[in-house]
Amino acid sequence: MGMGGYYVGTRSNAPYTAVSALPKPVYGTSKDFARAIEELKSSFAKDAVTIAEDQLEAHGFSLNTHLPVFPTSTEDVVKIVNIARKYRMPVITYSGGTSLEGHFSGWKDGGICVDMSEMDKIIAVHAEDSDLVCQPGVGWMEINETLKEKGIPLFFPLDPAPTATVGGMLSTGCSGTNAVRYGTAKAEWFLNATVVLPSGEVIKTRRRSRKSSAGFDTTKLFIGAEGTLGIITEVTIRLAPVIPTTVATARFPDMRKASEAVIEILNTGIGIQCIELVDAAFIRATVAAGNPVRQYDIADHLFFKLQGPTPGALSEAVEVVKKIVKKHGGDKFWPAKTQEEAEAVWTDRKNGLYSAMAYAGDGAKAWTTDVCVPISKLPQLVYETQQDIERSGILYSVVGHAGDGNFHTLLIFKTDEELKVVHGLVHRMVERALALDGTCTGEHGVGIGKREFLVEELGVGTVGLMKTIKRAIDPLGIMNPGKLYPDDNTESRS
Repeated sequence: MGMGGYYVGTRSNAPYTAVSALPKPVYGTSKDFARAIEELKSSFAKDAVTIAEDQLEAHGFSLNTHLPVFPTSTEDVVKIVNIARKYRMPVITYSGGTSLEGHFSGWKDGGICVDMSEMDKIIAVHAEDSDLVCQPGVGWMEINETLKEKGIPLFFPLDPAPTATVGGMLSTGCSGTNAVRYGTAKAEWFLNATVVLPSGEVIKTRRRSRKSSAGFDTTKLFIGAEGTLGIITEVTIRLAPVIPTTVATARFPDMRKASEAVIEILNTGIGIQCIELVDAAFIRATVAAGNPVRQYDIADHLFFKLQGPTPGALSEAVEVVKKIVKKHGGDKFWPAKTQEEAEAVWTDRKNGLYSAMAYAGDGAKAWTTDVCVPISKLPQLVYETQQDIERSGILYSVVGHAGDGNFHTLLIFKTDEELKVVHGLVHRMVERALALDGTCTGEHGVGIGKREFLVEELGVGTVGLMKTIKRAIDPLGIMNPGKLYPDDNTESRS
């Protein structure tokens, strides 16, 4: 059908005009909420339900009745959902608390926050099948540390924020630095999920076999649904073999040259696990934080993580990357000599947000967001976005998962006036990405922050279909209201 057909499909109002609107939910009264709280308290142990102010603030950024409840089993979650449905209370699931687009913000009039932190068990490891069954509150780093301690040469390769947990990773459709090699949550890393639906019914999306062509892929229905269709209580994840890696860095005259080098490196077919693009501001903050292993020049850089089954394969990959770096104007190519050096330098990359915030000083706040474009369009996106931010005078840092076209900005502000400027920068960055056939979010998810762009990106028909599914599964609208789905008056700006 081609791009012409896609344009018609995304701009036509015909297919879903009659069904695109979500009915406005009618939630319980304050008396209903009070009864729900009492029923929750009587149904769970004393420390499993709390109304302490610090907990209310931490779980929903609000002192409204965003009541944290701490289930330990699927059965507990069913009880919570049944009480919520009975009294028509919104239900917001909280996992690692690392999401960046307002996914777990409390509903304005209060609700129940289902904190999955007590459901953090690894249930079974099937090393011979390269998979693992776990509860949603366990972190990906904990899983990998456990496998390493047990001497099992496998790992879970999705690597978002260090404290992210499996349930949140599935629900936001996450990825991280490893995506260039291993893909995202929307690949086949989640084999199945056990889900408590808004009706209180418990379903398991499929069995544990590596592949299945039996019916809809209902696992993927919940990947990226951001807790709006149900609550994940158990997951089977696929594991990958651990392959030896090494790390290298290189300096570039600008980010456009670095981006062009990335494209050529990817097309060589060598073992690339990660390619990270960072700007001079990132390096400046990293240097200020201190690193005894690597002394950086203040300039744009690429960070590489290369993989290979043998030392010879790794050495060959290093040499190939070194030649391409030089071809595109890069220099100061630095390969790690030991595993300790490699780990220390990669920690610099993973700690970029914290280094930047420390460098910005007291009173600084950050708006960090992401977009993603076809890899060939990344140099243009980076250049135009940097020019826009430079003109604004806002302090910033740029980081990109350059190997898959995913681009992040960290925008620093201290005043309400600066926040308005930052909002405009984010808006223009997203519009720029969409114009380049990209997406408003590569890995952070939609939440509240990106809802306004969904119709423009996906089209009226696709968003209408999403709302139809939401209405069928959650007719009362109690699951994470106000997230993901655009308001019904949202229109494409194209």
